[in-house]
Amino acid sequence: MTGETVPRQTVPTESSSAETLLRASNLVKEFTVSGGGLLGRSGKFRAVDDVSLEVRKGETLALVGESGSGKSTTARLIARLIGTTSGTIEFDGREVHALTGKALHGFRSEVQMVFQDPYSSLNPKHTVERIVTAPLAYQRRPIPGGARAFAGALMERVGLDPDHATRFPAQFSGGQAQRIGIARALAVSPKLIIADEAVSALDVSVQAQVINLLRRLQDEEGFSYLFIAHDLAVVRQIATRVAVMNGGRIVEAGDRDAVFGSPQHEYTRKLLAAVPRIRPEWDAARRRNDQARREREDPGA
Repeated sequence: MTGETVPRQTVPTESSSAETLLRASNLVKEFTVSGGGLLGRSGKFRAVDDVSLEVRKGETLALVGESGSGKSTTARLIARLIGTTSGTIEFDGREVHALTGKALHGFRSEVQMVFQDPYSSLNPKHTVERIVTAPLAYQRRPIPGGARAFAGALMERVGLDPDHATRFPAQFSGGQAQRIGIARALAVSPKLIIADEAVSALDVSVQAQVINLLRRLQDEEGFSYLFIAHDLAVVRQIATRVAVMNGGRIVEAGDRDAVFGSPQHEYTRKLLAAVPRIRPEWDAARRRNDQARREREDPGA
């Protein structure tokens, strides 16, 4: 198998527009690279190279690859944190690049991010109450029930003590701080949460707890995830579908079990080979979660 894209299943699928939340088509992102040496020549570096993907409503698409593969840049393009060089992004029937003013504010309330390092993404000078209500303040929306009650309810939903809303980020552990980041994302009732390496900085036992939290919240709210990760053991626990990136391109994509059970691309096989084993307790939890989801969707099953 060569480095060409595997045609098992492209990430965009023939689902109806009612099922599709996000569709990105032929995304390209180039950065100007300053040259070194005496001549000082500059050039272009293509971090994202003709990437197309689709996220359906209520599902989790995992975008996986090693550092430098382009997955986090793709996430930032979709969130419109940076601009595209070319390509289109459609979210819930709207062209994202055309949004301005109130429409852009609305889009940013519907697409929220949870970042890798919770401490660097939380203002250390602000209390948790101020942090988790900030998205509403940014949107100039009223805070239901007042800031203290609203923040406390969000903290309780993510497994934190609501009485700690007056504390600062440094007073929490890494796992707790990441829960604060998740609470902040929930504040505006998003349709899509982009989790960019959201558990990679956490201890293994804490990773499992946060993954279980993310799945529970998705079951309760029905939003979608674009889950950016390099750890396939983590991806297997949460993904509905998987897209594998290498060198700025998607080289393989498909349903989770198909990609894990029968990888077609050599790069995917390399990533899987680097995982010593799927942690047994995580695999058991995944099977229980899959069974519970099937029973909810089809009570007679």
